[in-house]
Amino acid sequence: MPPSLARRDAWRYVAAFLLLTGLGVWAQPRPPASGTTNRANVVVSKDKAAATRLFDSWKPAMPPRRLIGNIYYVGMKGVSSFLITTSEGHILIDTCFTDSVSQIRRNIQQLGFRESDIKVLLSSHAHADHVGGHLEMKLCSGNNAQIVASAADGRLMKSGGAEDFSPFPKELMSYPPVMLDRVVKDGDTVTLGGVTLTAHLTPGHTKGATTWTMPLKEGDRTYHVVFFSSTTIVAPTRLVNNPDYPEIAEDYAATFKKLKALPCDVFFAPHAEQFGLASKLERLEPGAGVNPFIDPAGWQRLISDAESAYQRQLTAEKENRQP
Repeated sequence: MPPSLARRDAWRYVAAFLLLTGLGVWAQPRPPASGTTNRANVVVSKDKAAATRLFDSWKPAMPPRRLIGNIYYVGMKGVSSFLITTSEGHILIDTCFTDSVSQIRRNIQQLGFRESDIKVLLSSHAHADHVGGHLEMKLCSGNNAQIVASAADGRLMKSGGAEDFSPFPKELMSYPPVMLDRVVKDGDTVTLGGVTLTAHLTPGHTKGATTWTMPLKEGDRTYHVVFFSSTTIVAPTRLVNNPDYPEIAEDYAATFKKLKALPCDVFFAPHAEQFGLASKLERLEPGAGVNPFIDPAGWQRLISDAESAYQRQLTAEKENRQP
């Protein structure tokens, strides 16, 4: 291959990676000091090979870690899975890709827990990189785990991702169909072993995206913990006159209003870079002082940046120009 073509192809891949992961979004604000980044208005390449490479870049294994209290990270390098342990069994939020389940199981076992003790499977939203492993993980639990989600995400899970409006290639967004054991509405709670999580329906990224919150007592303090659903607008998804999701702009507006009203001391997210996992883990050392995951300012920046990007795109579309 001539050097010029090689350079061009290399640049196309780098650009696709940066745009798809939200690290190179038009004039996106510089990531804050906490390491948190905003994934709003992500540009999607129509190149299936580039999208596949991107998804694969999220899949490398990483060792499990206790983050705070009874919350553990058991996910991959780029996509998250959170284990919340209790005396009566465990809650798992997100199962990553279908082929991530074996590593999640190893991570759970490495921490000294058993997947057969998972009683509840929750999700941030019903995309292949977050619920692709739900069916297999339910089976690995001995069918002990109840799959709980919103009605809209439940329909998407039942279709195995086929009914998704995402512009990613359909074959990359497919996963084993799975049925819900329980449907939650806005404000419903899930309780296990003294832990209670509240469902906040925050649609936009998917029609049934759900942000979960819980109080966490550690030492003499109680923290407000938020498991963020995502507010990414995957280009070329339109906010105005979208035939696949006519109410998308209104849903996003309601979601931002709801997210801004949530009390938050600690936040986690479905992708590691969204909540600065790597940089925070580097600072998570015994006796090092304040836990770096206690980051209310980072939460405010994340939502503010995401809403600003939404407003820019909405304004641009209404003015019939490229955002």
